[in-house]
Amino acid sequence: MADQATRFFALFGGLIMMGVMALALRWTFGTGRDQPGPRIPDPDDPTGNGLLEEVSRVPTEPAAQVLRARLRGAGIRATVGRVDDGYRLLVFPKDLVDAKLVLAE
Repeated sequence: MADQATRFFALFGGLIMMGVMALALRWTFGTGRDQPGPRIPDPDDPTGNGLLEEVSRVPTEPAAQVLRARLRGAGIRATVGRVDDGYRLLVFPKDLVDAKLVLAE
């Protein structure tokens, strides 16, 4: 009788341990579907700037390159983006105020 009880508790204990391990692994390595995922930008969206902000818009590419060189001389990283009505000068949000001041001079 004691031998059967020992087998039962060993089997039952093993099943409980497997359940506890499954829950621990799920909690540790679960996908977290209840959490919102990162926003994935649409590559076909012409207005999507990613992390950049528009600081100026000019009609020609040489004008945009001149303004970009002026910003680079002030230590501000900038890029030029093409749109239907000209070219946009884009900077990071932390540099937006400084870029507007440099371009206003």
